Amino acid sequence: MIYIITNLQTKELAQKIGKNLLEKRLVACYNLFPIESAYWWKGKILEEAEVTLILKTIEKNFPKIESFINKNSVYEMPEIAAVKVDKANKSYLSWLDGETRYSDT
Repeated sequence: MIYIITNLQTKELAQKIGKNLLEKRLVACYNLFPIESAYWWKGKILEEAEVTLILKTIEKNFPKIESFINKNSVYEMPEIAAVKVDKANKSYLSWLDGETRYSDT
């Protein structure tokens, strides 16, 4: 199991990406969090409201999800980071595996 984390400009875009990935069975679940971000970009410090999208999936789905986010994000260089989950309860992992079972289609 991995969590894929990305930030997007709006809640609507985050929901659209999350729902599309759910429908494709590439993720079993997603969470959205409003955040305030500050970062360097092209020599300037930017401060913006963003939405963090956390996607819960299996490791083999990362390349497809990465490609989808790159195609659908409005950012020139979106952050797409995966965190491997070392421990999780077995029933949750079983559910996650079952819900991502069609991801090869």
